[in-house]
Amino acid sequence: MNVQSQHFKSGSRPLPFECIALVLQGGGALGAYQAGVYEALAEADIHPGWVAGVSIGSINAAIIAGNAPSERVSKLRAFWREITANPLLDWAAAAGALAPKGDLPRAIFNQFSAACAAIAGAPGFFSLRQPAPWLRPGGAIEGTSFYETTHLKSTLERLVDFDRINAGGMRFSAGAVNVCTGNFVYFDNQTHTIRPEHVMASGSLPPGFPAVEIEGEFYWDGGLISNTPLQWVAEHGPRQDTLAFQVDLWSARGDFPRNLADVATRQKEIQYSSRTRANTEQFKQHQRSRHALAGLLAKLPADLLGSDEATILSSLADHKVYKLVHLIYRSRQYETHSKDYEFSRLSMEDHWQTGYFDAARTLRHPEALSRPNNLEGVSTYDLAEDGQE
Repeated sequence: MNVQSQHFKSGSRPLPFECIALVLQGGGALGAYQAGVYEALAEADIHPGWVAGVSIGSINAAIIAGNAPSERVSKLRAFWREITANPLLDWAAAAGALAPKGDLPRAIFNQFSAACAAIAGAPGFFSLRQPAPWLRPGGAIEGTSFYETTHLKSTLERLVDFDRINAGGMRFSAGAVNVCTGNFVYFDNQTHTIRPEHVMASGSLPPGFPAVEIEGEFYWDGGLISNTPLQWVAEHGPRQDTLAFQVDLWSARGDFPRNLADVATRQKEIQYSSRTRANTEQFKQHQRSRHALAGLLAKLPADLLGSDEATILSSLADHKVYKLVHLIYRSRQYETHSKDYEFSRLSMEDHWQTGYFDAARTLRHPEALSRPNNLEGVSTYDLAEDGQE
């Protein structure tokens, strides 16, 4: 299929854009925030024509692309409820409702939840290897990770219609890195026949999870190189007026650490958000240049437009406009460095609800969905910075 000629339209809500993209960052257990964002978009009758993800973002993306619009939220809910099912933690959360409220009790609960995941895994997602990897013979794939993810394959096969993804009605992209070459790759339904293994590869973060073999090559989590698919969406789609919802799970901004636990938390936030921020700024700068070039070429006389130099420049120019809507999860005081593997039902519901309300509040602002009218051809909107309620 010709990527340059294939157009991916949005849903039935009229918006001044030709393409709506949903860009989902990696972040483990925090990914329920993205599911809440999607629920708000669906309620607003905004249906992306392209969904791209890395790590947990690719799992959410597969569930969205691999189901009919009427079933997407329920399937997302089924996935997140399954992987956070833990009777002991559910009981502890209920008991906690009778205890004094505050950050300290919740921090203790979250740490206990993360310890449970580290020891027992998450149902339908991953489980601790037995025997331990260091007891495996050299060269065995089982000796390269602490957890195994065969349960995730079964979960994806049950919740995702891969025939629907491969039919191409909605474009789907999942980022991964080739273990041996170090090259960043995207598994895209315009160029690949997507299977559960492609989604699993995008979320196989070492040394926790094993590399996934696809056609003789091994792949790890794309977040090792870039934690956001924005650059892929910007550079590998047809040139269309595009509205992109960029849903990030790590905030670049945070308080100065008070102790070593805070240092570990802040280190993760900077590590996973900095490349996202750099990619966003790079895209904005490139688009400004492409848009300015298109305007300049439009002013050239006909005899110069036919020159070889103008032809080359025309291939780089872009007169289309891009709107980036940022939705960024901002952590609570009680969340620590283990928040991306803290798979309690309580935290999942908190993350989902936060994503839903952040998106709903954003969509109430006309500026969020307005077409850029500046000379640069690109604009961004972040409710935390641009909106007031």
